Amino acid sequence: MRYQISGKQIDIGESLQTHVQTELSEMVSKYSGRPTDAVVTFSKSAHEYVCETVVHLSTGLSAQAKGHATEIYASFDSSLEKMDKQLRRYKRRLKDHHKERPQPVELSDAGSYILASTDDSNEVEPESSAPVIVAEMEAKIPSISVGEAVMQMELANAPVVVFRNEKNSVLNVVYRRDDGNIGWIDPRTEE
Repeated sequence: MRYQISGKQIDIGESLQTHVQTELSEMVSKYSGRPTDAVVTFSKSAHEYVCETVVHLSTGLSAQAKGHATEIYASFDSSLEKMDKQLRRYKRRLKDHHKERPQPVELSDAGSYILASTDDSNEVEPESSAPVIVAEMEAKIPSISVGEAVMQMELANAPVVVFRNEKNSVLNVVYRRDDGNIGWIDPRTEE
């Protein structure tokens, strides 16, 4: 498993990095045989340390948790507890819905863009209808089942997940509706 352990405007010592790698690999190995990478970021917010942990699993799922505490080690332990609880809750569902994969989930490259919001306060008509791109990033689109996409959305607490349906290799979208249910967009394909 690859680890990326960093601090935002704080120094992370060797001892903390070793502690994070040991504890995280021990916890994740209970629930998943093949985690691919982990990103752990420490920051300071007022008097508290904040630890954000994201673990990408070979099944295509990404689990994330955030912990707060007055001590840096305690913030990581809090984050680890939340992730442990999250993965424990989904372990049964993961076993039921995920078939044993001989290879990790296939990921497709895609572009991800952040567009500037439009300011409606001035009534001046813009010269061009093309949106202003604020940031450009790389995104990965997993090839998974609909059930796995829903679980990934719930694990990441995301409003939407774009994925390639492994049954027909067509791009699909699952999203959380305003009424609390899950929506699924599956484009029709002409055969």
